[in-house]
Order: sequence, then C-alpha cells, then structure tokens
Amino acid sequence: MFPPDRFPFPDEGVREELYDRLTDPGNVALIDADDRGFTIAGHERLERLYVRPGAWGTGVAQALHAAALAVLREQGATSASLWCLVENPRARRFYEKQGWRLNGDERIVPFPPHPLDVGYSIDLVR
Repeated sequence: MFPPDRFPFPDEGVREELYDRLTDPGNVALIDADDRGFTIAGHERLERLYVRPGAWGTGVAQALHAAALAVLREQGATSASLWCLVENPRARRFYEKQGWRLNGDERIVPFPPHPLDVGYSIDLVR
C-alpha cells in the first residue's frame, strides 16, 4: 500500500491520528494480554483493530473484535461502522466474516498515495 521507495509509511500522521483516538474520552482501547494486538472502539465506531502479523490466525483478532463490539453495546450502540482500505483484502474478508457489510461510504485516505477507504456497518442488536 505504501511502497517505501515512493511513499514511505506516514508514521507521524498515523501517530497523531492514533493519539487523537486514544485521548478521546468516548473511545475505549483494549490491548491483548500478550501484547499481540489492540482495538479502539467508541462513538458507534470500530476505530482500530490491529494484530501483529505473527499472531494472525491465532484467534486474537476475533477476541479483540468481540471485545470491541461488547464495548459499543455497553455504550448503547445498536449499530456500528468502520473504515477499511479497499486494497486490504485480508481485513475485508475478516470483517465480512464477522458480519460487517459495505454501506456505500467511501473516503480518500489523507496520506500519500491517498488510497481509498470503504465504509462497513454492522447491526449490534442480534
């Protein structure tokens, strides 16, 4: 997505955005007990879900995802949304397997090369 020779990963911008999410009092951050991943949820949104590549396929993503949705339900949300890069088929398959559906929203990511994000939604009342 961010070829280092043409578009170095936007560390500073990503850190600033992550800081904003972490310091928002409406968001809750959860970290895997073995430091294999984290999630941030709040305001009827799954803001972040990250799992270290070495922990892919271990169930960490499913556990963090379930915990994030539990937080949203505790906050009274009946539905939630998230953004996912169009060119991240692994993440898109994961979310779709968890019940998320495309909602028709799109946005341009603010970091070069400005990839496209698509919106997903899920009904939390099941």
